[in-house]
Amino acid sequence: MRILGLDYGSKTVGVAITDPMGITVQPLKTIIRDRESALRKTLKEIQEIVEENDVEKIILGLPLNMNDTEGDRAKLTREFAEKLKLRVSVPIEFEDERLTTMEAAEILDESGVKRSEQKRVIDQVAAQLILEQYLRG
Repeated sequence: MRILGLDYGSKTVGVAITDPMGITVQPLKTIIRDRESALRKTLKEIQEIVEENDVEKIILGLPLNMNDTEGDRAKLTREFAEKLKLRVSVPIEFEDERLTTMEAAEILDESGVKRSEQKRVIDQVAAQLILEQYLRG
């Protein structure tokens, strides 16, 4: 059972995926768009990933505030999920993503990835962390 993890941002979506048994998680790619509202191509690309990889579920990071409330980013993420539901026939669940980008940066620093190169992969690693957190339950 493959599960897709998404880290939705204003101009990027980090994508991670489990192995076919749903045990391990690997970063897959970062989808980049020119502006926040330009979602058609992003949604199509995610739809293709779901279909090509027989994904059975999507876990979307939900950026909660530190006091457990939902702000503007969480609202935009929920709106994105509603648009994505029109493209895919798999369930979409939310996972608290607080601090995952900071944790991803720490992991990349510790792994020796240059800061200039981190921007390219940080969203994928954040998506990986979101999905791993979901799997741990």
